[in-house]
Amino acid sequence: SVLNAIDDAGLKSNTLIYFASDHGGHLEVKDGDIPTGGWNGIYRGGKAMAGWEGGIRVPGIFRWPGVLPSETEINKPTSLMDVFPTLVHLGGAELPTDRIIDGRDIFPLLLKKVNHSEHEFLFHYCGNHLHAVRWYQKESSTTWKVHFITPAFHPEDAVGCYDNLLCGCEGKDVIHHSPPLLFDLSADPSESKPLQSHTNPYYKEVITKIEAAIEEHKKTISVVPHQLSFYNNLWKPWLQPCCGIFPFCWCNKADNNGTDIL
Repeated sequence: SVLNAIDDAGLKSNTLIYFASDHGGHLEVKDGDIPTGGWNGIYRGGKAMAGWEGGIRVPGIFRWPGVLPSETEINKPTSLMDVFPTLVHLGGAELPTDRIIDGRDIFPLLLKKVNHSEHEFLFHYCGNHLHAVRWYQKESSTTWKVHFITPAFHPEDAVGCYDNLLCGCEGKDVIHHSPPLLFDLSADPSESKPLQSHTNPYYKEVITKIEAAIEEHKKTISVVPHQLSFYNNLWKPWLQPCCGIFPFCWCNKADNNGTDIL
């Protein structure tokens, strides 16, 4: 409906459409024995799993006729944080310089002028906890992924948290890995074969590089109020638009067919 409205208004050629999801399929949701929460293909994990690819890898679909090449697939990771700097660039403005901007302008990637986004590292959090980090090693075009924390699946032989329907971020709901799990996503996108710390020649080098990046990353973080705290989730009627007589704020409106709707 949105696309049709844009097309009917004659705005198709100067409107960038970006469709995305916020997480992978919710593996634990079932109707009886039939999974109904989605499917993540070859990728391990799903919703509420902040490190596994099945939880954080989602499609990004772009449309801008006459500007972006059609029928093009770009299999490079970007971030929803990239929306802001990309739109700032397209609007002809400048990014603010009084704060650190985590996103990157991905328009050159969409135009296929570059082969990879400007992200060297991506940090994957579950709540306040850093669960995993990926590193794109430009010299070898290899993408490494380190897991410091992973969900504690239950039942143990499952690939999900079926007892609670969602995996947790901390405490008994997670497993801390020492040494961390390391995967070569370029060769193992399913994250099925962790590299062995005592036999793989790259293990120590990669972990050292990523740990140094984490230290620099932590210096950029400031503690802010929790947006999903109990207080912030309380209903605040004084903030609610009210077109009726308070506290009866709903309004009767008629649609095009004359039917009353709320």
